[in-house]
Amino acid sequence: MEASLSKGAHRGRTTIPIDAALPEPSADEAAHSARLADAIRQEIGAGGPISFARFMERCLYAPGLGYYSAGRLKFGKAGDFVTAPELGTLFARCVARAMAPALAACGEDAVWFELGGGSGAFARDCLRELESLGSVPARYWLLEPSADLRERQRECLRAELPTELSARCEWLDRPPQHAWSGVLFANEVLDALPTTRFTVRDGEVFEEHVDLTANGAFVRTDRPADPLVAGAVRHLQRSLGREFADGYRSEVLPQLPWWLEAVAGEQARGAALFTDYGYVRREYYLPERSDGTLLCHYRHRAHPDPLILPGLQDITASIDFTSLAEAGIAAGFRSVAYCFQSEFLIAAGLGELFAAAHSAAGDEAARYALAQEVKRLTLPGQMGERFQAMLFARGVDADALFVPLIEVDRSERL
Repeated sequence: MEASLSKGAHRGRTTIPIDAALPEPSADEAAHSARLADAIRQEIGAGGPISFARFMERCLYAPGLGYYSAGRLKFGKAGDFVTAPELGTLFARCVARAMAPALAACGEDAVWFELGGGSGAFARDCLRELESLGSVPARYWLLEPSADLRERQRECLRAELPTELSARCEWLDRPPQHAWSGVLFANEVLDALPTTRFTVRDGEVFEEHVDLTANGAFVRTDRPADPLVAGAVRHLQRSLGREFADGYRSEVLPQLPWWLEAVAGEQARGAALFTDYGYVRREYYLPERSDGTLLCHYRHRAHPDPLILPGLQDITASIDFTSLAEAGIAAGFRSVAYCFQSEFLIAAGLGELFAAAHSAAGDEAARYALAQEVKRLTLPGQMGERFQAMLFARGVDADALFVPLIEVDRSERL
């Protein structure tokens, strides 16, 4: 993927250089950002420094002001980054094919539950493919915290799907509180969870916080970690078989097991698929990666400063897939397969779908676009290996339903 169409170094989804020359926000954007910055300053002024995770949460999700809560366009050329479903239809069609057996195994009341939803492109293309396979779910749930994105998704699905399909879509305000069966799917959701930043000094664990300078600017500072964060870091060190060097700084998601239980705890049967960018634990916490993976994205530029442009830029961190596997198993799932995105898509029929679409393409431009889409999804330097897939199952015969995916399983890397 070209740099101008990616979220860069690790979101959307190829490696691009850090860009210090960011575009100037418009007057309206600057005013919007200032309102959120003032609200965060008031919180710090009232209670003292806030954890970096809290700062990230406010920047991304503050009602009406956060990056994912406000109305500015985020996806595509006019936004800040491009995700796999925005490149074309192939990603969603492959996911639909891979998960259709699980839907069928869950019966006529099976649900497809998508976390997030972006522009609605994934739901549109997934439902079309499921219809072609005779595996349309009874309901298609979307859990979307952004009111603006909800409306964009509704407009997309109503305009571009047959009424019979769009009528199955339902937007949730929170994860279901009753038992359900079907498929849970999350693409680039985990990376947007507010992450905890930690460092180690003289053998003690500190948590990164955000405070104010004398002139009101945001500044990062370290405070002794609470037992939850310290315990999470100690667990990492035990798992790695070594302690972090003095001054080592990175991220951890101590809340991941509780988050997964909250979103999937009522899933009685079916499968859960997560696709995102990240590493296995031993690669995430390499000694040379001594400042973690935190990165920000603004108008297709990547940069390392999360304290600027609050509410206007994405803040993100890579995923420790070993932690995700631990959380899934703790929540009662069976770990079925873990692999690179390229391997997942090929196992799910990418070659067949590409060949058919290429033959049906009306002109050379359309064929070229398809070829570029496949390259972006599968090349190692783009999304192919930087992005990974993790599949869980509960209450279904995973060995029968997911044979092609099990054949490319790399769980030994975890």
